[in-house]
Amino acid sequence: MYQHPACLTDDALIAECEIGFGRTSGPGGQHRNKVQSLVRLVHGPTGIEAHAGERRSQAENRSVALRRLRLNLAVGFREPVPGGPIGSDLWKSRRRSAPKGHEGGKSPLGRFRGGGTGYIVVNPEHHDFPALLAEALDVIAASGWDAKRASLRLEVSASQLIKLVAEHPPAMVLWNQERTRLGLGGLRRGG
Repeated sequence: MYQHPACLTDDALIAECEIGFGRTSGPGGQHRNKVQSLVRLVHGPTGIEAHAGERRSQAENRSVALRRLRLNLAVGFREPVPGGPIGSDLWKSRRRSAPKGHEGGKSPLGRFRGGGTGYIVVNPEHHDFPALLAEALDVIAASGWDAKRASLRLEVSASQLIKLVAEHPPAMVLWNQERTRLGLGGLRRGG
């Protein structure tokens, strides 16, 4: 069963991490100088890390660091994609079919360059975004970094897949770096 570390529950992901604390520099006054509010998370199995120290409380910084870790995992770690039907329950719950009459590629959702015909619904600030991004990048990587092939497997339009990945600029940089490495042209947000 497909399970990228960015998709784990908070407790399960924290259980796989080494947690460190420290002091931060910068604004914040006396409180900041007396309290070790910086939180550093290192995901043991991958070595990928994230930290946060801009908030006054350790609990708030832990939450911010956990989200950053999820995003770093989504970009920095690839999980093998199984053959056959794909799409986690989360992906399926966020995928919408193209509006009636637009199945043939004339999507009102942006320029269409082939691939699937659906779209994915998620705000980049939502808790589910890193998990969806990780799943999309895993399928994109398994599809030779080709937007059309990946979009067919994920049942969304290529332009919608590009839009999802572009919501997190480091993910788009990774995709374009891999495409360049393979001698493919770069992508841009518009499709």
